[in-house]
Amino acid sequence: MNRIRLGVNIDHVATIRNARGSTYPDPLRAAEMAIAAGADGITAHLREDRRHISDADIEALAAITRKRGRPLNFEMAVTAEMETIALAHLPHAACLVPERREERTTEGGLDVAGGHNAIAPVVRRLADAGIRVSCFIDADPAQAEASKSAGAQVVELHTGAYCDAVREGSPEAGRMLEALRVTAAEAARLGLEVHAGHGIDYETVKPIAAIPQVAELNIGHFLIGEAIFTGLGPAIQRMRALMDEARAGRAA
Repeated sequence: MNRIRLGVNIDHVATIRNARGSTYPDPLRAAEMAIAAGADGITAHLREDRRHISDADIEALAAITRKRGRPLNFEMAVTAEMETIALAHLPHAACLVPERREERTTEGGLDVAGGHNAIAPVVRRLADAGIRVSCFIDADPAQAEASKSAGAQVVELHTGAYCDAVREGSPEAGRMLEALRVTAAEAARLGLEVHAGHGIDYETVKPIAAIPQVAELNIGHFLIGEAIFTGLGPAIQRMRALMDEARAGRAA
């Protein structure tokens, strides 16, 4: 079985903390628990408005992931401020994402094709510093090709639309899954590593994890929500089991 990695996004532990302006729950503790439960890496998105993860969180997460021997995936907008922060902390990976202040969460993929001239220099500077750069893209082979052209080593496929379609019982879900499969295959053909994330839950994880080119899933909001009922460790362990079942070809 070609094992697929699980990155756990701990942003929304910080969302709960910030709702009361308190020091708890602590995202660093969540990262420690996620690693203990079997997470292969930790993901955190430092948004421009600092609505959840803070600069201090990134500093602490960079230190603890190095200590624990796990990669930190730093999600970031393509801005000079975020580039400076990434270069200061040198996370294992940086995932370039689109960002609008009025959105509740990331609503789509980065338009790498349309923004190539602005994105490529950022990719180059991050890569020159030893950071593995990923572009968060919609299921579109043209965006995978643009990501390769911009110098990215990885693409992360935005799975949110597919997951929403499944939960809504939309007949479009099958078409969206096929688009993810086609884009994953094209990205791999181009020599890019393929990740996927956004909106994944227990119901939707298996079809995505079964895409053979996908090397890593990054999952956060659902796991933090499920942790309220079952605990973070058990939530992660169940997701890990479902991913492994999908890779072993067990659909049910």
